Amino acid sequence: MSGHRLPRVALIGTGGTLSTISRHPLDLFDYGDEARIVVPEVLAAELPPLRDIAEIVLVPFRAIDSLDITRDDWLALDRTIRETADRTTPLDGIVVTHGTGTLEETAYFLNLTVKTTVPVVLVGAFRPWNVIGSDGPLNLLNAVRVALAPQSRGCGVLALLQDEIHAARDVSKEIGFRTHGFRSPELGMLGMVGPDGAVSVYRQPTRLHTVESEFNLKDIAALPRVDIVYSYAEAGREPIDALVAAGVQGIVVAGFATGRPAPTQEAALENAHRGNVRIFLATRSGHSPVPGHTSLNRRGFVSADNLNPQKARILAMLGLAVTNDPARLQDFFDRY
Repeated sequence: MSGHRLPRVALIGTGGTLSTISRHPLDLFDYGDEARIVVPEVLAAELPPLRDIAEIVLVPFRAIDSLDITRDDWLALDRTIRETADRTTPLDGIVVTHGTGTLEETAYFLNLTVKTTVPVVLVGAFRPWNVIGSDGPLNLLNAVRVALAPQSRGCGVLALLQDEIHAARDVSKEIGFRTHGFRSPELGMLGMVGPDGAVSVYRQPTRLHTVESEFNLKDIAALPRVDIVYSYAEAGREPIDALVAAGVQGIVVAGFATGRPAPTQEAALENAHRGNVRIFLATRSGHSPVPGHTSLNRRGFVSADNLNPQKARILAMLGLAVTNDPARLQDFFDRY
């Protein structure tokens, strides 16, 4: 109606396939270095339905290949979101475009750090903006719809792909090149966007996030280095020793299904722990909960619950920025 304010959504672009203009309409795969990355302003201008539902506030950031994203980029993105939420009032939602390769990691990082009740939605695409069958335009439109939906408040940072709404903690990219490649194994999606644009949310996460989180990056200039090692038959200790020599502060083990490392790795991990490197036990099977192993936990190893290794690394970094105490670190994994 005339005189009514459209809700305001901040649009922050970090690049990725969603922001890619490929060489021709059938360039679905090998666009790589030949493609052109466009700023969010171009995407918004080419999607007129956005103007019917929101005033888009364009926020400059940077274009990053998601496979190249770093801890410093995460810190900068957290700072950009914080500053945007502080200075842009009223603000009803925040949408971040992102490459799908590490979207789940960035989403979980922000889920633990952003201090705003305004819904934050990460969105990506499996196909460039201009190809036949591109999922980008509808994903972006639906991300704005989700960011505006009252039901999204209190759910933490969200990911929107293929009409599905996923919690940042739960979602993972499990398939490449197909538009249904994101899933939340075991727990399932939070909700969906219908063909009429209606947003439905059926459950809320119970783990701590956003404004409830005690991880505040306002005064943190750098994050600890945490790396991942993989367990398999005959896995050797050399990668672990090399990481310790490189000065890591934490090691996440992508262990067997129960979370145990290979027996040949245990001595190296125990030696690393004695050297003040903290050890976090996840599983290579993806999302299986890692129970407490009495013998390993007694040594000070931390169980990563049902976080996959790449997300366990995120929480380990943030935890180590606060404490080196294994008991407190375990408490973080029990609550976040």
